Amino acid sequence: MDYDKVCQKIMILDPNMRSARVINNRGHLVAGGMKKGMMPLENEKQDEMMFMEIALRVRMRHEFDKEFGPVRFSLSYREKVIIYSFPLPDENVLLVSSSREADFGKIPFKILKIIEKSPKKSIKNL
Repeated sequence: MDYDKVCQKIMILDPNMRSARVINNRGHLVAGGMKKGMMPLENEKQDEMMFMEIALRVRMRHEFDKEFGPVRFSLSYREKVIIYSFPLPDENVLLVSSSREADFGKIPFKILKIIEKSPKKSIKNL
């Protein structure tokens, strides 16, 4: 999957999008970033901590796949931002953020369509 193209497509889905990034299963940034002109809410060190925490959380959710089926996406509606995480087939995670004004009832399903339509490449845990 061409992660940079996926991130670019996501960034233009809605004017309320803030960032689209791919992190590996250890929380290291693989592709993507913030929308041009958008001010980050956190510093670089906080980004790293958030990436590691989300990667761990995504791995832990696999514990319940047998009972409930695999997670397609998770969403955190926070005071300042909405954060979406999408486990990818190669153990990486797509991490997206938007302003709270975004339509969180529709955006994750549009992102799933982008992921599903993207050509697959074997890029495992860069």
